[in-house]
Amino acid sequence: MKTTEKAPNRSTIPLICLICALFNPAPLLALGIRLPDQDASATARGNAFAATADDPAAVYYNPAGITQLDGDNMSLGMYGIEYASRYSGGAGSVNSQQQWAALPQTFSTMNFTNCHLAFGFGVYSPYGLSMEWPNKAPWIKSEAQGGRIDYMRANPVIAYQVCPTLSIAAGAMLDYSDAELETSVPGFSLHGHDTDAGFNASVLWHPLEQHSMGLVYRSATDMNYKGHVSFLGLPFPSQTAAMNFHLPQTLVAGYSYRPTTNWNLEVDADWTDWTSLRDTTVQTAPIPAGGLKFNWKPSMMYEFGVTRYFGNGWRASAGYMYSENSVPTSYFSPLIPDSDRHLFSIGVGKTYHRLSWEAAYQLGYGPARSVTADNNPKDNGSYEFFSNALSINVGWHF
Repeated sequence: MKTTEKAPNRSTIPLICLICALFNPAPLLALGIRLPDQDASATARGNAFAATADDPAAVYYNPAGITQLDGDNMSLGMYGIEYASRYSGGAGSVNSQQQWAALPQTFSTMNFTNCHLAFGFGVYSPYGLSMEWPNKAPWIKSEAQGGRIDYMRANPVIAYQVCPTLSIAAGAMLDYSDAELETSVPGFSLHGHDTDAGFNASVLWHPLEQHSMGLVYRSATDMNYKGHVSFLGLPFPSQTAAMNFHLPQTLVAGYSYRPTTNWNLEVDADWTDWTSLRDTTVQTAPIPAGGLKFNWKPSMMYEFGVTRYFGNGWRASAGYMYSENSVPTSYFSPLIPDSDRHLFSIGVGKTYHRLSWEAAYQLGYGPARSVTADNNPKDNGSYEFFSNALSINVGWHF
């Protein structure tokens, strides 16, 4: 997968597939996008944080890093984003509806130094997308128009400091999502939800004082969306519907170099195994079950970040992230206009005795992607992506 189609707690994992499959069980649809921005400090560094992981958001970026934190810590944050896509083709040009979304996150940690143990807990949204096109888009009559999904994860973790230079961690991922579909086809509405569980595990190693390395694994999860489809104005009563989505496993490796105590430079490679999203079956009545073929491909995110520490607790960061697209052209959908993405970020923060804060700005750009979609010629054209995001968080140390 990818991440970069950022989104809110009201983002969409297209359950859109359910309605589309009612009329044409073909691979017209796609899945919500990974969201890597879970902390302002990390976002400012281009999310290159797996080998640093020195604040409570390490629960997400590398749970082994919470052994570096003394006492009890808590962080509350928000990632807000405004974004849109632009289509250009034989039918003219059209912009998607401008989207604004706010994604909350909270993390807390407790460190028991005498036992070399640390515990952490996080609540955040790891997936999401929100997309809506106007009625004049050329594919509106053959595909759904938009939708939303709420996707939240509770993530308790435990970390153990094996020795002063090595820490390991593991945790449970408890997921819940609830989705609704807005369709351009009159008389149809969809609502579905599900829960699932997975796990994450990580390592943080400081072989030398100036060098650290992090490795983070998150398991795959399944969302078997169960809900109902309403047929307003049509001779069908409301019917149950179900669809299974295989969300991917991920692996992140990071390396941090600290030439002096005032500088921290890091580079991460983040792999998402979208091969799990191949074929899936939609089950609903009175329409027979249909099959959908996604055939997404694995993708990488490359993340680069630098932080400069000043006196009196001040620090400034900058970062860059490149995200590969995950959707082959033959399976492209304007509902998820996936493309290669470039994201640039800057941020500033300050630490007091028991309080800290961080603020980051992120600019995203997806260069024009030319599409010739064999499955739906109306999708053919060029797609561009733009986004502006602001991330803030406040932390407390007890």
